[in-house]
Amino acid sequence: MTLDRRRFLALSGSVAMLSLLPRFALAASSTTDTRFLLVLLRGGMDGLHALQPFGDPGFAALRGAFARADGQPAAHRLDADFALHGRLEFMAQLYAGKSLLPVVAIAPPYRQRSHFEAQDCVENGTSGSGGSTGWLNRCVAGVPGSKGLAISSVLPLAMRGKAEVATWSPPMPERLDPILWQQLQLLYAADPALAATFAAIDSDVGDMAAGRGGQAGLRLPQAMASAARFMSAADGPRIGFVEDTGWDTHNNALGVLNRKFGELDAGLKAFRDGALSTWNNTVVAIVTEFGRTAAINGTGGTDHGTGGVAFLAGGAVQGGRIAGDWPGIAKAQLNDGRDLRATTDMRSLFKGVLRDHLGIADAALVDQVFPESRGTAPMTGLLRRATAA
Repeated sequence: MTLDRRRFLALSGSVAMLSLLPRFALAASSTTDTRFLLVLLRGGMDGLHALQPFGDPGFAALRGAFARADGQPAAHRLDADFALHGRLEFMAQLYAGKSLLPVVAIAPPYRQRSHFEAQDCVENGTSGSGGSTGWLNRCVAGVPGSKGLAISSVLPLAMRGKAEVATWSPPMPERLDPILWQQLQLLYAADPALAATFAAIDSDVGDMAAGRGGQAGLRLPQAMASAARFMSAADGPRIGFVEDTGWDTHNNALGVLNRKFGELDAGLKAFRDGALSTWNNTVVAIVTEFGRTAAINGTGGTDHGTGGVAFLAGGAVQGGRIAGDWPGIAKAQLNDGRDLRATTDMRSLFKGVLRDHLGIADAALVDQVFPESRGTAPMTGLLRRATAA
């Protein structure tokens, strides 16, 4: 089901009226009235730059100069081995408050390097790209009385299926994609007619890349603020989806990642601020389709890899620690000698959250939500308290 403008305005009006009521009137009705939001970062986020493994002896050789380059914000040390990128300040605060759980060396069961096939796998919940329905939709169908919401102009594969799902896309101004800009720079750098034009607007793009001005940082925070507005309503959808693009950083990645991490951090804060009434009953899962190569390539970026990082955030999360098995990034420890080896199937993370947070039974997870996953056990210990299935 698509949420048309009239229904959205009516719902927005209802939310505005509800915001005038005492906060308890908006709060989730019980500890079983939980919320789950999936945030998919399309393009393959560089997990080794988001969560930097300083304690690994291989990191300094592969990434040391890159991580300490001029203009890079100081990383937020989490423990003796890992640090969050300096732009992830709010996420570091959540970690300190034990409401953020990074999961290292994680990937969907698809282990090749196609964006489209890997994203399909993350969304359809199978081990391949052939599924035409999404596991989030199957979750909506499996939770009695629940509704689904996708903050997207087009219904994403993760939410396609028989269950009722509304879509909504906030009106946001278009802005120049910094990755497209990088590609155009390379294409026209030697063109005598166009090189000067591109050079003239370079400073504006630099500001965008650094997250210092312009329209930078608006898209994902707006989308997540919208998700919070809908999902925190007493009768709001319990299962939501938000997506973001622009994470495919093959060239000149430092500036782009500074901006993208800033957007991600602001987006998570916008969701928390907008969903305070339900935050303690909420899990936000932030995932991407694969990691990237461990070494920096010749153009200041990275190429498609395997193992990445996922984050769980929310008041229901048992955070303040690092989850997953770290395989190391010495040459002999890398997958194909080039990228982080995945040690956790992403479906294990999802199954653990769905069972213990939404109360979906193990049998339903295997038979309906994640077919082909009988040998993939749910991760345990992800939440402060489990909801009975």
